[in-house]
Amino acid sequence: MLSTTFISAPRRCQVSYQEYLKSASETRIAEWINGEALIYPPHSLKHQNLVGFINSLLGNFVACFQLGVTLHAPFVVKLWAEGPAREPDLLFISQENQNNLATKQFNGAPDLIVEIISPSSVTEDRVRKFTEYEQAGVREYWLIDPRLHQQQADFYVLDETGILQSALVSDAGIYTSATLPHFWIDIAILWQSPLPNPQLILADIFRTHPDVPQPEQEIYQALYDSLAARQA
Repeated sequence: MLSTTFISAPRRCQVSYQEYLKSASETRIAEWINGEALIYPPHSLKHQNLVGFINSLLGNFVACFQLGVTLHAPFVVKLWAEGPAREPDLLFISQENQNNLATKQFNGAPDLIVEIISPSSVTEDRVRKFTEYEQAGVREYWLIDPRLHQQQADFYVLDETGILQSALVSDAGIYTSATLPHFWIDIAILWQSPLPNPQLILADIFRTHPDVPQPEQEIYQALYDSLAARQA
């Protein structure tokens, strides 16, 4: 069985993939690579809050336009048949890709993966997972680092040759997703404490979204104005 001992870095233990699947908890993040299980320590409150915030934004945006499904850890992603099993903080699976979604795992490359970096996951997220996600064909990868004095958001998009290339961020600090049409995020809000109301951010997106009918845009504009006034 996988231990739940509190540690400051992932603990590794030799297990088969079948043993990993049997032992992995539905409440703890554990990944599998090259015959080893990586058991991660519990995340901080800041990490959890940021995962919940981004999950709320992506989940509601995807549901609004019926683009597919969003999931959050712990949920197994088996990147390829003989390859690693990861549990990304967040992932988006498009409608076209849902044939690969099973009850207990996703097989193949999600369309979008979001990892929130923690002290115990820096090398895994920035090096090992980056390489694996690229090899698997993940279309878009977000790396969000909220650590004090390390605050940085990096976005990568798979090019036609299968390489994850750094994506452009506007001079105003706005990133627009390549996978989710017209979804954008102001990077500066990710470092706010407390984080803003997700409804405010979504209303800001929907009030000018070209696929939202004009009457609904006006409703979102009114909602945005009300929430912004309340937050001021």
